[in-house]
Amino acid sequence: MGTPYEKDVVAWANEQAALLRAGKLSAIDIEHIAEEIEDVGKSQLRELGSRISVLLAHLLKWQYQPERRSKSWSSTIRTQRKDANYLLGEAPSLRRRFDESKWLDVVWSKARTLAESETGIDFDDFPEICPWPIGCVLEEGFLPE
Repeated sequence: MGTPYEKDVVAWANEQAALLRAGKLSAIDIEHIAEEIEDVGKSQLRELGSRISVLLAHLLKWQYQPERRSKSWSSTIRTQRKDANYLLGEAPSLRRRFDESKWLDVVWSKARTLAESETGIDFDDFPEICPWPIGCVLEEGFLPE
């Protein structure tokens, strides 16, 4: 086989794609291709979680520090919301995670940690559970008051 997966994953991926397109199925690295396909889904889920955590952190900042509200915060909220909704449009199956309390707890904890580091407000002063339904969080124009 050409480039080993462990040595140069990009070169390996290009070679595997060429083999697939050429119909040389007996020459492909099935195990690593399967891993990479699974990793695509994991990567999308990580990105969604990251975007929602940043969005939630800024919504916390918006609510807890009204005197410091800025165009920068508004812009971050809009951008993260649009990017999260775009990801959900591209991969609607990711919405299932909104029903998983463990996943939401991790996302919310990251949001609280980020808000704590950016505001100086203690982590425990933020609600233990997200006070807003995720549907509202993703809705254009939603801001806590």
